[in-house]
Amino acid sequence: MLMRRLGQFVTRHRKVVLIAAVAIIPIGGLIGSRVADHLGSGGFAVPDAESFRAEESLHELFGTGPPNLVLLVTAKQGNVDEGLVRERGLALTNELSKEPEVAEALSYWSGGNAPPLRGKDGRQALVLGRVPGDEDTLREAAERLGPKYTLSTAEVDVGIGGIGEIFREASEQSEKDLQMAEIISLPITMLLLVLVFGSAVAAGLPLGVGILSIILTFVVLRAIAAVTDVSIFALNLTTGMGLGLAIDYSLFIVSRFREEMAHGYDTDRAITRTMYTAGRTVAFSAVTVAIALIALLFFPMGFFRSFAYAGVAVVIMAGLVSIIVLPAALAALGPRLERWSLFKHKEKPVEEGFWFRRAKWVMRYPIPVATGVTLVLVALAIPFLHLELGQPDDRVLPLEAGPRRVHDELRRNFASNEAGALAVILPTVPGSGDPRGPEVHAIAKRLSTLRNVVRVDAAGGFYVSGQRLLGPNPLSARFAKEPATWFSVVPSIEPFSVEGERLVKDVRDLDLEGAQVGGLAAVLVDTKDAILSRLPVAIAFMALATFVLLFLMVGSLLVPLKALLLNVLSLTATFGSLVWVFQDGHLSSILGFTATGSIAVFLPISMFCIAFGLSMDYEVFLLARIKEHYDLHGNNEDAVAHGLQLSGRIVTAAAVLLAVVFFAFATAKVSLVKTFGVGLALAILVDAFVIRATLVPALMRIAGRANWWSPRALRRVHLRFGIWEPEPIDLLDSPEITRLKAAASRAPKSKPRVKTKPKLTPKANAKPKAKAKPKAKARPRR
Repeated sequence: MLMRRLGQFVTRHRKVVLIAAVAIIPIGGLIGSRVADHLGSGGFAVPDAESFRAEESLHELFGTGPPNLVLLVTAKQGNVDEGLVRERGLALTNELSKEPEVAEALSYWSGGNAPPLRGKDGRQALVLGRVPGDEDTLREAAERLGPKYTLSTAEVDVGIGGIGEIFREASEQSEKDLQMAEIISLPITMLLLVLVFGSAVAAGLPLGVGILSIILTFVVLRAIAAVTDVSIFALNLTTGMGLGLAIDYSLFIVSRFREEMAHGYDTDRAITRTMYTAGRTVAFSAVTVAIALIALLFFPMGFFRSFAYAGVAVVIMAGLVSIIVLPAALAALGPRLERWSLFKHKEKPVEEGFWFRRAKWVMRYPIPVATGVTLVLVALAIPFLHLELGQPDDRVLPLEAGPRRVHDELRRNFASNEAGALAVILPTVPGSGDPRGPEVHAIAKRLSTLRNVVRVDAAGGFYVSGQRLLGPNPLSARFAKEPATWFSVVPSIEPFSVEGERLVKDVRDLDLEGAQVGGLAAVLVDTKDAILSRLPVAIAFMALATFVLLFLMVGSLLVPLKALLLNVLSLTATFGSLVWVFQDGHLSSILGFTATGSIAVFLPISMFCIAFGLSMDYEVFLLARIKEHYDLHGNNEDAVAHGLQLSGRIVTAAAVLLAVVFFAFATAKVSLVKTFGVGLALAILVDAFVIRATLVPALMRIAGRANWWSPRALRRVHLRFGIWEPEPIDLLDSPEITRLKAAASRAPKSKPRVKTKPKLTPKANAKPKAKAKPKAKARPRR
């Protein structure tokens, strides 16, 4: 009875609730408006990984590390060895080394004309710099140094690249992309909301719910950021899911309110009945989605944890606003909800509705329909079998971006990837302990013979293909600090690639005693290992928690199991499509991106949890209406058809509205944003139009009454702890119940009440001039 009492409370105190909500907006906006200043841009590192420890060792033992800023110097005339160009190159190196953020800098000219830092055509050379610190420090440095060192003089053109500049450019462009997506999607969403709700007043309610939910979530994130690190990317999830869930929950509650008003109930009674049914479903759905997002806490990276904080907060806030503030607004509006209506939805009998007829048709041919649809989804999922997980690099940026142009030139004109070098650290030199001794010389030769290694830099000089080409030189001193040494293993391939991962494995397979392997490729390997090792636990948590919640809702074993299997089938089909498009590069010319042969390792995990939660959101909406009808009448096929008719329009409308928001991300210039948006939009549409509208009725028809079966012991558990109201809603309004309630209220208070269920007679439930029906049971049928 909790939701019914909440509905009565909100109805009686509607003014207080609405005044409080209006007051929260400016106060929460003031507190949460500066939340971005308290969030970080990192969260991608795995703290206990070998690559992370190797980077720390490089900094602590040698005061150095891999370069993360790259200046590409191009001579306008002649080559990089000519006088004026050489002077300009040395001046740039000296100037960069004096920047407060830069710990060290070297170049082709300061390194004694080191051949690897000179382009094949002789017109380009490199200046390498290192900014120590975390991702936030690197980004702040790139924000200042990027514009300063992107310049053109009489002698040279200078472009800036490196992981720091790539990250800065990607972050700024992503922010612009999201703003453009909002500009595109907002008017379309508003138009669709008016078309779906049929009234400008009703269409404004989801926006109000979304704005209030997002503001409250910003306040929560600011509080969380005071005690732990939170990624700034959590804000994107907050705005997207806040608006999407507001649309979902508002559609469900407003539609049910209209349905009750159409049945002749006054405003207060319609609100109470809406909360008893749709309000309970929304609360249950919010808990289900939040649990799916809690699974992100199983991963060690701050990025995932930030998504969990933001996702759980916005889901809970959207749920609370939808069951407290929205009913108060509906109670205040009453019939005025239909003001400024463009048209009025014609209420047809359920049996004449499109979704009812579709469900009946599907259930007439359940096996052929289920088989055909499943085969199509499996075919879409096949590309998922060759999924390659990687890390984003400069190719996520558009072709015209400065860092992208620099790195395209590095691929074209340089034989080695200096910024992608692996660092192999030996805290203690074996044998003689001499960093320039024979043991170190032998290790460097072995490293230089590995596949895809161009050169190894060590304390003893430069090594290529098992031979030392150059002995100790000015650049060699940085590789030795007794009793430790380290090696720079320079590859010829991209670090974020299958070949880069294989090189890390080859180096680690050498079993160098006490060695630590770091670098970009090593970070990729360790990140994948950390995610994949924890993925089974996270999935098991989501599956078990969702199964238990759905069992507590419906009281059967087969319905929750079916929901989980269909979600997995839907999501694998979606991810298969993403692999075919974004990893393999199909449609790249149409969508405007560069395929890298991999999908960023963070995307599938975060998308899976978000899409899984939204899918269960729609599953709960559908099952709530099916269960409500089945509890009252006990006919499986009729219950499925009625449930689909009463929820089908709502689910598909919500899916289309949310898909519009995410499809707007397809206009993004950063391919990560594009992949995220297109993937979630596909997942939502497949789930709403294929799974809920086709496979659910087909499989529930095949299972028949077995849908609602559970062992006797579990039935007792459900009757005691199940998330359901004690009586079907139609029985609550019967004349007999009303009479008994009135009599109980007039009874003397001294007499104890006996809590017994009233025995309903056929006459109590009978309609005028109609044959009496058998009495309805108070408990759900099994």
